[in-house]
Amino acid sequence: MAEHGTDEPSSSTESPDGEGRDSGDRLLLHQRLAVRELIDTEASYLHMLQLCASDIRSRLQQLPQGDLDVLFSNIDDVIEVNSKFLHDLQETASREDEQVHSIGNLFLEFQEELERVYKVYCASYDQALLLVETYRKEPELQREIQGIIEAAVPQAGPSGLSFLLVIPLQRITKYPLLLQKILENTDPDASAYPVLQRAASALQDVNANINEYKRRKEVASKYTRVGQLTLRERLARINTHTLSKKTTRLSQLLKQEAGLVPRTEDKEFDYLEERLHWVSLCVTETKNNVAVYLANLEAFLRFRPQESELDIPGGPVVQYCSLMGDLQLQAFPDFKQRLEGLVWQPLCSLAKALSGPQNLVKKRLDKLLDFERVEEKLSEVGSVTYEEQEARHTYQALNSLLVAELPQLNQLAMRWLGQILHTFVDLQRDLAKQVLQRAEGSLAQLPHHHLSEPAFRKLVEDVLGQTGHQLRSFQENFEKVLPPPTVQPLLPGAERQVQALLSRYGPEKLYQVTSNISGAGTLDLTLLRGQIVALLQNKDTKGNSSGWLVDTGGHRGYVPAGKLELYRVIPDQEEVKEQVQPPKDSHHLTPEPSPAPVPSVPTVTQVAAVYPFVARSSHEVSLQAGQLVTVLEAQDKKGNPEWSLVEVNGQRGYVPSSFLARAPSPAPWGWSLPS
Repeated sequence: MAEHGTDEPSSSTESPDGEGRDSGDRLLLHQRLAVRELIDTEASYLHMLQLCASDIRSRLQQLPQGDLDVLFSNIDDVIEVNSKFLHDLQETASREDEQVHSIGNLFLEFQEELERVYKVYCASYDQALLLVETYRKEPELQREIQGIIEAAVPQAGPSGLSFLLVIPLQRITKYPLLLQKILENTDPDASAYPVLQRAASALQDVNANINEYKRRKEVASKYTRVGQLTLRERLARINTHTLSKKTTRLSQLLKQEAGLVPRTEDKEFDYLEERLHWVSLCVTETKNNVAVYLANLEAFLRFRPQESELDIPGGPVVQYCSLMGDLQLQAFPDFKQRLEGLVWQPLCSLAKALSGPQNLVKKRLDKLLDFERVEEKLSEVGSVTYEEQEARHTYQALNSLLVAELPQLNQLAMRWLGQILHTFVDLQRDLAKQVLQRAEGSLAQLPHHHLSEPAFRKLVEDVLGQTGHQLRSFQENFEKVLPPPTVQPLLPGAERQVQALLSRYGPEKLYQVTSNISGAGTLDLTLLRGQIVALLQNKDTKGNSSGWLVDTGGHRGYVPAGKLELYRVIPDQEEVKEQVQPPKDSHHLTPEPSPAPVPSVPTVTQVAAVYPFVARSSHEVSLQAGQLVTVLEAQDKKGNPEWSLVEVNGQRGYVPSSFLARAPSPAPWGWSLPS
């Protein structure tokens, strides 16, 4: 009994050290359970991803490839990142004392990679769900898809595809919770505690960044869809609210043009926008050139001289006909087919891919005007409405998305275009090789087949040099009797408008349009060649000197600076009066440099058109360079000798007198390939 009595207090009373050890043991046990949960669920999650990518995706081949790309998005990239993550996670088990510390560092190490792959998957998730909804409207297809998924993943149940697609979203949002659970069961004094804190915070930032990226993508997708609407659909969307917004934006833009309110400058975006513009221009020009090339190739294939009856007996003619028949039946059609598939179609796809970003850039300008107006109100009043605050956020999201993705887009587009051009060159090289191989037997019939390649190159260079010298001699002889090139003269009756601009702005501000201008933007002008304008500002709204603000006397707007030439007013001089006989008290407007006298064209004389001329009204007639023209009257109805009444191809009308001249009669000339 005594022994029992002495043992009783020791069994019922515990020391503080014992309680601390028990508490620490429980904490360590829960920590290990949390770590085990992280590793086990990661392995199970990765297995499910691999099942989706390999088994289920391969069995859904009845769906279009485009649908599969949307449904499974970049799941292969997700699998690659999570496979490396799981491998490193399992290796931490070998360092039991430092396992928690290693797990925290591992999450910090994979932070950027996890954000990179999961933001792409999450951004396409809503579009994948829309596809799933369309499948449910087709019962037979839905049953087939459901059967495939239930056979591979029985736990998916009736949710089917939706159950599988949401798994990556659930996993990335669960990482912070799993880290928090480990953190709660870690002693605050432990060295791993601050590392786990940073890791948990980093994964929360990853989720926040993914949500923001998803929101930006939704904004971009919304305005991309709007840019693809037809004219009828656009008109159907017009209402009082949209008219009010457009009016407010126009008012804001006019205030900026007048200098009443400051303009928001973003040099980084302006540079990226300019790069996108040049990339798009390169793609468009290349596409147009390839289209012309294909049209010429088609015309070439339709022209088959070898099928005609030639009055030339045998020999090289027979070989030529045989060779051309062979080439036009196989080599050239094959080349055309490959050109369309490997060059033309990728070019069209690239141009279509760039249209979306271009629409977003245009929409950004609208949202920037909204943003500037709201910022102005916020600085004056101190508060804005919910709708105005949403407009601010929309602009910020759209601008951030463009600034983040335009560099990659520009780089990718240039690389894509470069590959297309390389392919085009390779196709040309292959065609040349095929033609040479097929023509190998006919080469001996060529007049210079005995020459070596260097000697033949020298022969060609000599012939081209001789021909070029003859052309230059002809040009020099021709130019001796021609007036110097002049800019398109003024239209009859335009003097009053020019005099108004002259009196308002002075002669140093007058410029003449050197070629027709078609305005593409809202503030761009459409002008005819020869029209006179007054310069208001030698830069556009972004400060670029490539576009100038001008006044036509009735409208103001922007035109390309490269299509303007300075005018200066020359006072009346006796020599000029004798040659052109201007009315008294008038000024004669001419382009820089000082003009040569207008040539006198005799009445009812056949002359040649020196330069092409495009008629701009029913009173004028078009000319082509070198065309023979009959001059009926060497002046217009007002007696102005700058315009002549002519007849060409049975049509009568006025043309500039300076565009006409008697053609020289040079000595006969020509060239031929030496034998």
